Amino acid sequence: MSGLQLLWFLIIGLFFAGFFFLEGFDFGVGMSLKTLAFDEKEEDQLIETIGPIWDGNEVWLVTAGGAMFASFPYWYASLFSGFYLILLLILVGLIIRGVSFEFREKSQPKYKKIWTGTLSLGSFMIPFFFGVLFVNLVQGMPLDADGNMIATFTDYINLFSIVGGIALTLLSYLHGMNYIAMKTTGPVRLKAKNHAQALYWVLYVGLVIFAALLYMQTDFFEYRFLSTTLLLAVMVLLTVVANVSLNYGKERTAFFASGLTLVTLVALLFNGLFPRVMISSISSEFDLLIKNASSSPYTLKIMSFISLTILPFVLGYIAWSYYILRGRIRHDEDSVGYKQ
Repeated sequence: MSGLQLLWFLIIGLFFAGFFFLEGFDFGVGMSLKTLAFDEKEEDQLIETIGPIWDGNEVWLVTAGGAMFASFPYWYASLFSGFYLILLLILVGLIIRGVSFEFREKSQPKYKKIWTGTLSLGSFMIPFFFGVLFVNLVQGMPLDADGNMIATFTDYINLFSIVGGIALTLLSYLHGMNYIAMKTTGPVRLKAKNHAQALYWVLYVGLVIFAALLYMQTDFFEYRFLSTTLLLAVMVLLTVVANVSLNYGKERTAFFASGLTLVTLVALLFNGLFPRVMISSISSEFDLLIKNASSSPYTLKIMSFISLTILPFVLGYIAWSYYILRGRIRHDEDSVGYKQ
C-alpha cells in the first residue's frame, strides 16, 4: 500500500465525517419539524436555522462519492452496485427533502403541511439508511472474487443493521436538538433541550447495544482491539459531555460534542475497515483491499495536487459562511425569522 492510497482512504473518511457533522444537524432539524414545532411559525423558525446552509452541507456527500469514484473505482463499483437499493432509498430521501424546502415556501397554506411532512420524512430516511449501509459494510457482505455482491434481504436488513440505522438517526436527531438550542430563542429552544435531555438516556443504552453487536458481528475487536475500544470510549465520553453541557446551558459545547460523536463514529468504522474497503462474508480472500482497489499512482498524484490546492479556499468559505450566519433565529408576534 502506498502513501497516496492511504491518504485518499483517509480523505474519503474525512469527507464522510464532514458530511455527518454538518448535515447531521440538518437531518435533526428536519426530523424535529414533526416533534418540536407547535404551529407554522415554529416550523418556519426551525427551517430558517438551516435554510441558507442545508444544500451546501450536502456537497460533502457529493464530494465523498466523487472522490471514491476517482481514487478507488473498484470500491465505488462494488459499493454502488451491491448497495443499489439502499442508495436509491437514500437518493429518494435527498430528493424529497430538497424539493420540500422549495415547494413548502411557495405553496398555499393548506399544502404546507404536506411539504413539512415530506421534509421530515426525507430527513429521517437518509441517516437511517446510511446507518444500515455502513453497518453492512463493516459486518461483511457476500462479495465474490470478482467484487460482485449477490445479497438477500436479510443480508441488508438484520438486527445489527437496524440498530445501526436507528443509532445514526438518533445521533443526528440529538445533534439537531443541540443545534436548535444553540440557534434559536423561545419555546422551540426549551423543547429542544428537554427532548435532548430525555433522549440521551436512550442513546446510552443504544451505545451499549451497538458496542455489543460490533463485538459479535465484526472482527474489529479481534484485529483492532485497542483502537476500537478507545474510539468507543471517546464516543461515550463525547455523549456525556454533550449531555452535561446541555444541562448547564452550554449549547455550543453540546453542539460540537454531538458533532464530534458522529465524526468519531466514522473514524471507528474506517478504522475497522482498514486495510480493506469492502469485507466479504464468503471468504477473507475475497476482501477488497485499499492496495488493489485504487486508481493508478499518477491519478492519485494529480488528484492530491488539485485537492490540496483548492481545499483551503473551500474550508475558508465554509467557515466564513457559518460566521456570517452565526446569529440566533427568534420569532416575535410581528416578525418571522428575525436574526438576533
